[in-house]
Amino acid sequence: MMAQYLEIKADHPGALLFYRMGDFYEMFFDDAVAAAEALDIALTKRGKHDGDDIPMCGVPVHAAESYLLTLIRKGFRVAVCEQMESPEEAKKRGYKAVVRREVVRLVTPGTLTEESLLEPRRHNYLAAYAQVRDEGALAWVDISTGAFRVVGCGPEMLGPQLARLAPREVLLSERAEPFQAETVSDLGASATFASPESFDSESGRARLCAALGVKTLDAFGTFGRAELSALGAIVAYLELTQKGQLPLLRPPVAEDLGGVMQIDAATRRNLELTRSLSGGREGSLIAAIDRTLTAGGGRLLERRISAPSRKLAEVQRRLDTVEWALDAALRERLRDALRRVPDMDRALSRLALDRGGPRDLAAVRNGLAQAEVLAETLRGEVPELVAEAAEALRGHGELADLLDAALVAEPPLLARDGGFIAAGYEAELDDARTLRDEGRGVIARMQAGFIEQTGIAALKIKHNNVLGYFIETTATHADKMMKPPLSEVFIHRQTTANAIRFTTVELSELETRILNAAGRSLEIEKRLYSSLRQAVLDASAGVGGAARALAELDLACALADLASGEGWVRPVVDEGRAFEVEAGRHPVVEAALRREGGQTFVANDCGLSDGGDGAHIWLLTGPNMAGKSTFLRQNALIALLAQAGSFVPAKRAHVGLVSSLFSRVGAADDLARGRSTFMVEMVETAAILNQADDRSLVILDEIGRGTATYDGLSIAWAVMEHLHDVNRARALFATHYHEMTALSAKLNGAENATVAVKEWGGDVIFLHEVRMGAAEASYGVQVAKLAGLPDAVVARARMVLEQLEKGEREGGDKARLIDDLPLFAAMPKQAPAPLKPEADALKERLAGVLPDELTPREALEIIYELKRLAE
Repeated sequence: MMAQYLEIKADHPGALLFYRMGDFYEMFFDDAVAAAEALDIALTKRGKHDGDDIPMCGVPVHAAESYLLTLIRKGFRVAVCEQMESPEEAKKRGYKAVVRREVVRLVTPGTLTEESLLEPRRHNYLAAYAQVRDEGALAWVDISTGAFRVVGCGPEMLGPQLARLAPREVLLSERAEPFQAETVSDLGASATFASPESFDSESGRARLCAALGVKTLDAFGTFGRAELSALGAIVAYLELTQKGQLPLLRPPVAEDLGGVMQIDAATRRNLELTRSLSGGREGSLIAAIDRTLTAGGGRLLERRISAPSRKLAEVQRRLDTVEWALDAALRERLRDALRRVPDMDRALSRLALDRGGPRDLAAVRNGLAQAEVLAETLRGEVPELVAEAAEALRGHGELADLLDAALVAEPPLLARDGGFIAAGYEAELDDARTLRDEGRGVIARMQAGFIEQTGIAALKIKHNNVLGYFIETTATHADKMMKPPLSEVFIHRQTTANAIRFTTVELSELETRILNAAGRSLEIEKRLYSSLRQAVLDASAGVGGAARALAELDLACALADLASGEGWVRPVVDEGRAFEVEAGRHPVVEAALRREGGQTFVANDCGLSDGGDGAHIWLLTGPNMAGKSTFLRQNALIALLAQAGSFVPAKRAHVGLVSSLFSRVGAADDLARGRSTFMVEMVETAAILNQADDRSLVILDEIGRGTATYDGLSIAWAVMEHLHDVNRARALFATHYHEMTALSAKLNGAENATVAVKEWGGDVIFLHEVRMGAAEASYGVQVAKLAGLPDAVVARARMVLEQLEKGEREGGDKARLIDDLPLFAAMPKQAPAPLKPEADALKERLAGVLPDELTPREALEIIYELKRLAE
């Protein structure tokens, strides 16, 4: 056995080998040591190899999926080695023959299909990047749904495209440039290196044709060498990992890089589109707006948010669909049906890979049943996208009826458990089940038949372990049964002292059927499962189309429900360069405020126009905590939502198509690559200035803050001028450098805006209102006080600030001013009393009031008293 293990392990050196032994997957040697530590399970030993103990650990087969998930998340690959025959079959080849085993699947991050290993609302992409001379291409597939796409992609666009897709695993050639693996690693994906032969473009074309069952790819479009290379590498990898059992791949679709809004990795991270900065889904844009009811709808929403369209016609089609779904009665009927829709896409994929079960057949059945219900609802005049969906939902009656007739309402997970075929579907199965479940009743009915046939009331059918089933009667009646015509039916078997025993051909056959009934019924069910599975796979194109149509309807209804419930409006989207938002809001912050206690979000206007009297860059000033970053982000999100085909959180919005969205908001150290916060900021800013064009929308927050004041100011000044003169981009530029407000007088397309605050009693109150003009101060000391700095520190900071401002007003030398400041240690230990506002008398009076103990009359008197105090 160990010889067999070592031979199989040698063929899969980069993977942990799950070696099937009965009801366990066992691991040995270094695999066992690594797995035991990763899974926190016991490490034991079994036997010796070269004189040393063999480390060993194992996991039960029935719980293997949870262990697989843990190993995949920790970066392992797992080769699943199954027993291909029973021990009894192996012994036929010889007493010491080892059960034949083979690796049936290589489990990797990008090739998961099990429901328990996948997030229902996220795609699980496997990607491949190829370069052929000066061409580059990125292909990707989700084998759990069959989606297969490719895009021409130069090296400079690899990072943004991987950030959009967030694949779990990326295939690279062994000859790939080092930066490619670094880019993959930076985005948290697993890099897998394949031989250059896997990336050969001509071999890729042949593999694609074979996988799709066609002789040419012409019907699917024109693919360049790099695209064929990337697509072919994916097919080769799937053949390797799935051991020749390819998933249902849809025909590959070549995407146009210019057809979607370009968003780089830093911008996606800053805007928290699908993941918050903490790494989870909670707190992200998609978590705040996702009202889809189906897994397919959730995945479609993620795709739309990750890649908003740049094609005006497509954006308008999507908006038309959302507007159509605003009809509350219609929407509720549709959503009522959608609540019952399972994940047909993934069920179909598992069936294709032969990893499915009866529940996957039931998922297809239930999904098609709801498709028919929805198709009936969609009759009449509907938007274009809805009409296409309605067409895809029709025509599945034959398959739905077959599955409905064949399956029970709630089938088991696995075919080997049996009990999933409905009664009345297959007569042979019904007979086997009757024998299995009602053997005694069948025997009793046969006994009654024999009594009627012979006229012998004392005749009995009995059973023992020697003869099995037999007919017994007394010697008195036996003579009759041993003479014609009964002797031709009843066969004498045994004579005892008190009775004579017979059998019949019918009884012998029944005995065999009863003994084999359980196995026979399971065998019939497995055969029927195979035929039903094949029927589904034969109709896979139509079933997949229906699944996509259901997702489209779900998303339209979800976005309409969101717009209706939150007061969102349809944006005006056109080919111009306008960006005008009236009373815009941040969808995530607004939802958070509502959850935390019903606070109202302060809506704000934004107007970025091209030339003329308007400005295409706003320079935004104001203190920290006032809401500058929220204002920047909300306008970026409004543009993104509009082009994704959603209504937007505003009173009115007009968005000229945005080609690319750039955000530099917040930063952190990248210690692993030796980058400081300032360096990270500069790298991201450089990417914006090198890539933004006049159709871009840029939001920048406090550029240059991580270095010396004059260095930072000079960098921010130059960046602002470059955006205005060279990039010509629409931009929101937030800064604490108040000197930059002078740029609005020098640059025709720039205008100052500020977030309003109010000082009261030495404190600062944030109004969160964006107004035109420049901020008068940064209010840093007041914000520090709000953060909880000791009163002594706050008072000292105020004193230093006053001295510096006074010296600057009087034209003094700043270095000398700093030298003349008394030391903190010279200050009195007791902090000065904070300024008391005039209204403290009100607070003091209210402090002694206990509302629960007041009578109505006393409460009224206190109100009069408080009114006098206020005056």
